[in-house]
Amino acid sequence: MASDVKAIRVTGTGLVNIGPARIRAIHLASGSDVARLTITNGSGGATVFDGDFKASDTTYIGIPDQGIRCEQGIVVSTFTNLTSITILYN
Repeated sequence: MASDVKAIRVTGTGLVNIGPARIRAIHLASGSDVARLTITNGSGGATVFDGDFKASDTTYIGIPDQGIRCEQGIVVSTFTNLTSITILYN
């Protein structure tokens, strides 16, 4: 069953205060150097996404099927050389 997808803009590390969610897509803008983004399932939880990105670029990552489930909440644990990210979730 489909449900509404929401979006939230993130500009640093920490808990994305939306409760348990499924990540459906990520859009990011990198700064002038190689960028890295790491997302965990809750604080200190398992890494659910870890990626490196080209400098001075924008990237859209669509997550297939049911997305990435974060039962303990979405936590951005690494936010290096990124201007911002937008997480699409439900």
